[in-house]
Amino acid sequence: MLRFLRLLLLLLLPPPGSPEPPEPTEPPGLALLSPGAPPQAPDLLYADGLRAYAAGAWAPAVALLREALRSQEALGRTRRDCGARCAAEPGAALPAVLLSATGPESRPGQAPGPWERPLLRATLRRAECLTQCAARRLGPGGAARLRVGKALRDAFRRREPYNYLQRAYYQLKKLDLAAAAAHTFFVANPTHLQMREDMAKYRRMSGVRPQSFRDLETPPHWAAYDEGLELLGRQEAGLALPRLEEALQESLTQMESCRAGCEGPEEQLEEEEGTRSQGGLYEAIAGYWIRVLQCRQRCVGDMATRPGRSSPVPDFLPSQLRWLHQAYAQVGSLSQAMENVLSVLLFYPEDEAAKKALNQYQAQLGESRPSLGPREDIQRFVLRSLGEKRQLYYAMEHLGTSFKDPDPWTPTAFIPEALREKLREDQEKRPWDHEPPQPKPLTHWKDVLLLEGVTLTQDARQLNGSERVVLDGLLTPAECGVLLQLAKDAAGAGAGSGYRGRRSPHTPHERFEGLTVLKAAQLARVGTVGSQGAKLLLEVSERVRTLTEAYFSPERHLHLSFTHLVCRSAIEGEQEQRMDLSHPVHADNCVLDPDTGECWREPPAYTYRDYSGILYLNDDFKGGDLFFTEPNALTVTEWAEAKELLQEPKETEEEEEEEMPTRDPAPEPPSHRLQQVQDKAGKLPRVREEL
Repeated sequence: MLRFLRLLLLLLLPPPGSPEPPEPTEPPGLALLSPGAPPQAPDLLYADGLRAYAAGAWAPAVALLREALRSQEALGRTRRDCGARCAAEPGAALPAVLLSATGPESRPGQAPGPWERPLLRATLRRAECLTQCAARRLGPGGAARLRVGKALRDAFRRREPYNYLQRAYYQLKKLDLAAAAAHTFFVANPTHLQMREDMAKYRRMSGVRPQSFRDLETPPHWAAYDEGLELLGRQEAGLALPRLEEALQESLTQMESCRAGCEGPEEQLEEEEGTRSQGGLYEAIAGYWIRVLQCRQRCVGDMATRPGRSSPVPDFLPSQLRWLHQAYAQVGSLSQAMENVLSVLLFYPEDEAAKKALNQYQAQLGESRPSLGPREDIQRFVLRSLGEKRQLYYAMEHLGTSFKDPDPWTPTAFIPEALREKLREDQEKRPWDHEPPQPKPLTHWKDVLLLEGVTLTQDARQLNGSERVVLDGLLTPAECGVLLQLAKDAAGAGAGSGYRGRRSPHTPHERFEGLTVLKAAQLARVGTVGSQGAKLLLEVSERVRTLTEAYFSPERHLHLSFTHLVCRSAIEGEQEQRMDLSHPVHADNCVLDPDTGECWREPPAYTYRDYSGILYLNDDFKGGDLFFTEPNALTVTEWAEAKELLQEPKETEEEEEEEMPTRDPAPEPPSHRLQQVQDKAGKLPRVREEL
């Protein structure tokens, strides 16, 4: 254990003279509001900004949200800069004897070795330096005063402040900044259907230019990388090289910033890992250090993940080195080409393409160049990463911890033999071993961003509530016809399913016929209904799920609970003097008690459901209106007539500029309209069909 702890502290303190990362520039549109002043607590600023937003105080909301973004960025920059500066402090530098690969060891029964006192002294001085540096940069209390919880860190990672900012800017008539904020949010949340609708509105506004759609938080390494590859694709290697070099350096800087964040408060790491240290002093130290190392290793994947993507680009650093050596070879700089190809071989010593390129460069140079070697920055990265992996695998084998290696290039020799088989199985399941799937053609419905013809007709504000929406155009008329025929074929064969075969489960005045996906598949197998309709029923269920997830829950995966193809038809002779509803007022996931206004989340309600939806398949019927009530089941808060739901939306550019159909993330309480449930009785000449 002493040996492991010594290695732990050795890697915790970087060697003296570590280069300091360059000062970042403020992103466009987010200039300092109070230059020179220490940042304030981001969580308090964010909360105040949301309160101002909810009150309609748009200018204060913009100022507070922007300051929250600036303060959060300043916290990360301070932690990174203070770490780099304190590493170079003479009193906090590691003793020279500890910088060698092998050092003196303490044996059981011996007094502490000569390395322990200097190491502990350097640790204490490093802690003092970090505390004083944070206090100078952040004010009294330093970083401890400005700690933020996991929920807020996740909100900033998802760029949620920009969702509020775009709406506030729109209300202030600053359309250029509104479009930029909307685009910034959309880049990180590409499946957010509501924002997609808002972006389409902005594009049709006369005061918004194409240049307005800019990402205010584009990571520098991605901007440089994309531009470099574009220039290289145009055979402009000379112009591409500076951008590719910049991309590599910014990638390393981004990783250093991420790694600095891993040395934050211990409770932050416990939140991320979902664990808490158990045991005594040494177990606590080891547990905390392991979480730091795990966090540092994840920084490789974080740096290689584009905004809005869930998986990192595989082998991002080695791929950058491959592009660099090819670009240098194209401009005739063979020495630099060799340097980069040797760096590739640090990751993959047996890479045939790299070895072939190396031999070619050596032959072209015509003489031995012993001074040429891999890039020093890449060499430091590889050696440091391997040292951390060795400790993590040791802890995994002997302390029972977990570790998912993010790198496919880790040498097998570093993995204990007892773990190799298990890790090989886990490796096959990793999502980043293969390129993320490419977007499907426009006719493919699975990609919600490419759904053709789907429009937002009413949002939560227009429906006088929250988490409500009306979308149109999910199916083509031909697809509706296929499902209608499926329902008729199943009903004609008397083979419906659902509600245990009861003809009228909700009211004795209507006939209710239903068909589940499973029953449709069984009927298609025996030839009772067409296989095309049964297959389409399953596909349409998934379309509805995808749209619901994209609009309401882009960060949380939704699963289908139940799909029912339903036909409701009025029974002849039983419509006069009706006083009942076609479907009683209810909630799917709780048992409604109108007398007390309570809704109990308990069986027989489907307590596991989060969202419910109705997909209308035809419009040649009467009735079918949808309404929402207060918990007393009497006071109607919104009544949506079926004809209004099914009619084509009519929009003009002028109307769009007056009001955008954005679901307010912090809506005001609905203005309840005190109208009672009306008698909607009437003879229905045609069947109303729905999914």
